[in-house]
Amino acid sequence: MTNDSPKGERIAKVIARAGRASRREAERLIAEGRVSVAGRVIDSPALNVTAADRVAVDGKALAAPEPARLWLYHKPTGLVSTARDEKGRATIFDKLPDDMPRVMSIGRLDLNSEGLLLLTNDGAIKRRLELPSTGWLRKYRVRVNGRVTEDMLAPLRRGVTSQGETFQPMSVTLDRQQGANAWLTVGLREGRNREIRRAMEEVGLSVNRLIRVSYGPFQLGQLKPGQVEEVRRRVLRDQLGYDADAGTDAPAQQPTGTARRATGPRPVRKRRS
Repeated sequence: MTNDSPKGERIAKVIARAGRASRREAERLIAEGRVSVAGRVIDSPALNVTAADRVAVDGKALAAPEPARLWLYHKPTGLVSTARDEKGRATIFDKLPDDMPRVMSIGRLDLNSEGLLLLTNDGAIKRRLELPSTGWLRKYRVRVNGRVTEDMLAPLRRGVTSQGETFQPMSVTLDRQQGANAWLTVGLREGRNREIRRAMEEVGLSVNRLIRVSYGPFQLGQLKPGQVEEVRRRVLRDQLGYDADAGTDAPAQQPTGTARRATGPRPVRKRRS
């Protein structure tokens, strides 16, 4: 086998599809000398492999590729979205149901934010949904401290700059004023670090609650904090053009099980207890 072989798939993608790591994490594992092919340690991700090649990570052969799956998770406040936290704080992965397979988060919600977080076992889905070019609208319910006027919201709709970083225009609607606080609905197509909180500070507002209610066609709905629901395979095909079994854009197999089929943009969900 040679590095310029056109057959098969890039090894980082194969590792991601096996559920071992995301593509970026797989490239890091390769750089660290922790990946071998046919018993030989490799040091470059510029390598294609086929099903006949024995790929191992840390000496352990990759499992057979798992069907691509996607979950909706209602992240509570007080949890970080990373797999490990250098400060020892609890992560979302510490609180997921015991029967969940290894999953990765699609994007993040910060410690004090709550609401919809997408989880997947497939690195290709993670990469696709995180790409800026995807441009899916994320919607949030945001409570701010301050008396809000339309003039205050205008800069957010044009795009503000915070600490030298310019944010794209947001859609912002004032829902209601409740004493010293106001509720807003905010939509954005990027997910930069603490983007909404920082943008609100630029117009003199302080966020004291932030709830993501949708990510593209996937909605939080009535999901309770800490609860997980799986998106059915048909939705992966209809919303992503994604074959859950092959990880390609081929038609997916018909769904099985007892989950309901949703209409419109709402996802089909499989409820976990």
